[in-house]
Amino acid sequence: MTVTPQHYSEYKKSGVSWLGDVPAHWGVRRLKTVFSKIVGGSTPSSAEPSFWDGDVVWITPTDVSKTQRLRTSLRRITREGLKSCSSELVPPGSIIVTSRAPVGNVALAETELCTNQGCKALLSKDDSILPLYGLALMQVLKPEIQSLATGTTFTEISTSTLGDVPLPLPPLDEQAAIVQYLDYKYRRIQRYIGAKQKLIKLLEEQKRAITHDAVTRGIDGDVLLKPSGVEWIGDVPEHWRISRVKAEFQSLNRHRIPLSSTERGEMSLRTYDYYGASGIIDKVDNFLFEGELLLIAEDGANLVLRNLPLAIIARGRYWVNNHAHILKVRRGNIEYLAAMMETLNYQPWISGAAQPKLTQDRIMSIAITVPPPEEQARIAAFLQVATQPLEAAIDHARREITLLHEYRSRLIADLVTGKLDVREAAVSIPDEISPEDMILDDMESFAENGQEDDDSGPEVSLEEVEA
Repeated sequence: MTVTPQHYSEYKKSGVSWLGDVPAHWGVRRLKTVFSKIVGGSTPSSAEPSFWDGDVVWITPTDVSKTQRLRTSLRRITREGLKSCSSELVPPGSIIVTSRAPVGNVALAETELCTNQGCKALLSKDDSILPLYGLALMQVLKPEIQSLATGTTFTEISTSTLGDVPLPLPPLDEQAAIVQYLDYKYRRIQRYIGAKQKLIKLLEEQKRAITHDAVTRGIDGDVLLKPSGVEWIGDVPEHWRISRVKAEFQSLNRHRIPLSSTERGEMSLRTYDYYGASGIIDKVDNFLFEGELLLIAEDGANLVLRNLPLAIIARGRYWVNNHAHILKVRRGNIEYLAAMMETLNYQPWISGAAQPKLTQDRIMSIAITVPPPEEQARIAAFLQVATQPLEAAIDHARREITLLHEYRSRLIADLVTGKLDVREAAVSIPDEISPEDMILDDMESFAENGQEDDDSGPEVSLEEVEA
């Protein structure tokens, strides 16, 4: 059993407002005194095709936003290409920080690589900081780095400004203890999240099965069936129609207008929901649509992975970007039709492997089952009751995962800023892994669209995770 971390016995003023007090034996140094900085090069413009057939990993801010352990990239540049863009090779163990929007994302280079102008590579000057401790520390510094970024067309943090950021710096052996303890906790959190994700998957499969039976067979067990003529649908009640999406919905896609993150960031009222492919992603000052409309994801990995709902009913006044199809019901019950559209397997109509896309022509051609209007209403009411317990259990599990992500972030901040002493606790950790096997990486983000906590709280407490 591990020892519980305690507060340090003695603290001192750090002289930094956001950092507060630090352990008395820790140092506080400017980033430029700990790291040397390599500014990435610009993308070569001449003879470009020949330059992208090399062996050197080329890192952009997009790569850093996907993972915190950089091993590869979609683009690899030649050594000759490196010369044309004045970029420098970055050795393994370097920390990569995005200096252009989105500012402040951080990752660790695990192979030799180079970066474009949207990233800065940090190399330890005097071996006073361990790579994994530096990675954890820079995660905590992200809000501070973002607050220092400037710009109108796009935000950016300069090399000199980044260099002046203060860093709390414990002795190397203490950094190693912090890394070891964090990794131990990460693994336990990941195991718990993995179990909750499996539970969510099972619950969603059960919900889909109930919904699929209701929208393709109905809820009256004694009706006669007929062949639908559509392979994936099979037999349907003989009084139902087989239609197509274009016959039951009007597409309003031409009215969509995307807003960049910069445009949204400059808004002040933020009254109306802003929808993307998988639901509400922001608030904006104005609205494009009013009333009840059905939104279906047009692109993105969720078309294939189905981690989030694809068919979303939007109500009231709201804005929709160009990543969601906007469908207005011509006739029928929107709740039933949304359930029908959610049960569809869109794989046969999706184009693109790296960037899955469901075009307007393809979605409008899909065959769907259409009961009489009064039966649609009865099926919708049945599904609301039948799936409510499953929805509640799924939301509960997602809230628990959100809580664990928050605990993980808080734990990192407490340890790398000296709020908790883990030296004794690290000694008591079972010797399960070697330092080179430590993960200290992003856990799969299942909580990006998690619901707000309710008064009931999580079913399993953090004390069980910390035990």
